[in-house]
Amino acid sequence: MATDTLTPTRPARRPVGTWFRQTGWRHLVGIAMLIFSSFPLLYVLSAALNPGGTLLTANGLFQTVSIDSFVRLFSLPQQPFAAWFVNSLVIGLATAVGTVFLGALAAYSFSRMRFTGRRFGLLSLLLVQMFPQLLAFVAIFLLMTTIADVFPAIGLNTQIGLIMVYLGGALGVNTYLMYGFFNTVPASIDEAAKIDGAGHARIFFTIILRLVAPILAVVGLLSFIATMNDFVLASVILVDPAKQTLAVGLYQFVSQETATNWSVFAAGAVLAAVLPMALFLALQRYIVGGLTAGSVK
Repeated sequence: MATDTLTPTRPARRPVGTWFRQTGWRHLVGIAMLIFSSFPLLYVLSAALNPGGTLLTANGLFQTVSIDSFVRLFSLPQQPFAAWFVNSLVIGLATAVGTVFLGALAAYSFSRMRFTGRRFGLLSLLLVQMFPQLLAFVAIFLLMTTIADVFPAIGLNTQIGLIMVYLGGALGVNTYLMYGFFNTVPASIDEAAKIDGAGHARIFFTIILRLVAPILAVVGLLSFIATMNDFVLASVILVDPAKQTLAVGLYQFVSQETATNWSVFAAGAVLAAVLPMALFLALQRYIVGGLTAGSVK
């Protein structure tokens, strides 16, 4: 007795024109954007591996490959790259942790507590961020100079003072960003914890912080990257070369008219980008959740 066998049928192939109108053009746009965004990275890497010391000789990508620029980067006593890297790492991590902690405390207060001036405080935080930081540089310099006369440990030319300036400047926008995410956490969770006898501190540290982990990762990463890339504030407050950050220190390689070395500068830029890129890849899943999804599963 013959039995019918079911053979899988292949879906009909779409014509090339239909495929291009539906999905093909997206691939072309993606490839074009990938090439556009990767070319500067390849150019900087080529300049770092080029011992010529200029950007003009880097036009031919990877024609000359050498690690002399990386070796020289760590062998110049007048430009202590290792000290700059450690300074940037310490300042960036301290600023990121402080920004996340203070912003989370403020966001929790605005989201869960009802007090006089709450709405005015939120609007004030938002309005203050509309003014560029360039308007405050003179005031910050004079303030840090005055503080140095009374408390030299946190005044001008101190890393602690720079961290405090960063914390004050980043508190507003990060608080407002966290406030919107905190509102996605149902208030019923707080009420259930209060019935069991938990106070605001216990609710905040043991419950809320775990639920809002994605936004904490986003704020911490953005704060760390902004601190690592900042030049103006760091150059104004930090005067001693041994206390400067990477952004300020690397500028010395290209700021001198008679001793410009773009190859060493590019090598330092490549090494400076490794840590932020590693943090971004490590926190990628939290970043996606913090920017696109809520915290309640």
